[in-house]
Amino acid sequence: MFEPALVKNLYDLTHTAARPLLERVGYPWEALPEIGEFIRKLGASLSPDEYERRGEDVWVAKSAKVFDSAYLHGPCIIGPDTEVRQCAFVRGKALVGAGCVVGNSAELKNVILFDNVQVPHYNYVGDSILGFKAHMGAGSITSNVKSDKTPVTVRTGAGRLETGLKKMGAMLGDHVEVGCNSVLNPGTVVGRNTNIYPLSMVRGFVAADSIFKRPGEIVEKR
Repeated sequence: MFEPALVKNLYDLTHTAARPLLERVGYPWEALPEIGEFIRKLGASLSPDEYERRGEDVWVAKSAKVFDSAYLHGPCIIGPDTEVRQCAFVRGKALVGAGCVVGNSAELKNVILFDNVQVPHYNYVGDSILGFKAHMGAGSITSNVKSDKTPVTVRTGAGRLETGLKKMGAMLGDHVEVGCNSVLNPGTVVGRNTNIYPLSMVRGFVAADSIFKRPGEIVEKR
């Protein structure tokens, strides 16, 4: 096992309703195939006093703000005090936590957003998990399919981790900051409290508490 990429070293699970799912796996991407069914079961257990059901398998917290032009497709859950802005496109299998921002023209698909995550401007987030207070700058995206369509691997200093998945975007640890117009290539895993420079092209594992300036230039935070 590559310890730095394990769920326990990336995330504080007290900040997500997906805790029961993520506690069952070692690496976070192992939860991706189960997100849809987990949402359906969780949604059925939510209190109607706190959540409104909007169509098939769509649950929206009554304290959330969803703009009329946003599109929500189930299964999905929008958590308390979250804002889903104009023309957001939630394609399904999206578990969005409390106090999040899903911005204008942002697109979500098969994702877990922990509490207080922000994807506020023109972001694509697919087959990904974003930790507590992670933030993606305007125009930054997760690329979730390799150009040759082969299974995604995660590159680490100790070798490659086989995921067995043809679709996997990024696993961002708690408090990760991604700069504007960056591309997180398939199989990107970023440790807690790390900053990604704007206009970056990121691939593989990036250690916690670091600054990614460009490939080959990653420095430890001071």
